[in-house]
Amino acid sequence: MENFLENLKSACATQRSISHICRQVAINRQQFNRYINGDTQPSAYNLARIAGYFGLAAGDFALPPAIFRQRLQKLEPPVAVRAGLLEGFPGDIEALRRHTGYFQTYHRSPSWPDLVICSLSRIYEEHGEMRVKSMERIRDSDSEIRQDSKYTGLAAFWRNRIFITERSLGVNPMLSQTILIPFEAAHQRVYLRGVTLGVAWRQGNLPYASRMIWRHLGPKPNLRATLSRCGVLPLNARQLPPTVRSFLDGPPAELLTVPTEY
Repeated sequence: MENFLENLKSACATQRSISHICRQVAINRQQFNRYINGDTQPSAYNLARIAGYFGLAAGDFALPPAIFRQRLQKLEPPVAVRAGLLEGFPGDIEALRRHTGYFQTYHRSPSWPDLVICSLSRIYEEHGEMRVKSMERIRDSDSEIRQDSKYTGLAAFWRNRIFITERSLGVNPMLSQTILIPFEAAHQRVYLRGVTLGVAWRQGNLPYASRMIWRHLGPKPNLRATLSRCGVLPLNARQLPPTVRSFLDGPPAELLTVPTEY
């Protein structure tokens, strides 16, 4: 493909490293070096993966280099800004590996006053990153609400804290931030306590902060049974573990929101 090599080098120059690109597109570094050195060109399948990573179409790599760079600049934020943010992940990956697996998560939200939202999350390693996937499943027969929300994000470990940034999937996505305190005692390997910051979709996207607690379920729980426990629960529900109830119902566990009027 004419212009491929020069355009590939221009695209790679927008990233922090070739190794990072290889991890993201799941292509062996030695193979990728053959592309960047001009020894060979990728198959149609690998070219589509590379182009997709940069937010381009495979055919874009055949464009004249000047036009290709203009298209790339429209898609990419400044390298320093992007790299500075991404370098925050995953932090201490060895420390974070101790917390991989599935979790039942619990927090409160202005969308469901006096109730606890129970969801499912997973921390896992992929291509050198610690990734997070979450699912929120809510069934409210009184209000005729059936809500299934999915989230994807990244986790980082810094200064003995776990930082999780997630984006909701679908139309009009939102961002949320959670900070958790790792297991502190050798005998306590179940609960991660912290706070979460998000928006309440039933309250006009009202920003709020709430206590959040994650209960570790291990690497291979019964997902069907776990999902069946997701939803909104009263604080006195039998399904809530005592540790979760006391953490979310204590006097200091105030739900903080932004007033709509000043």
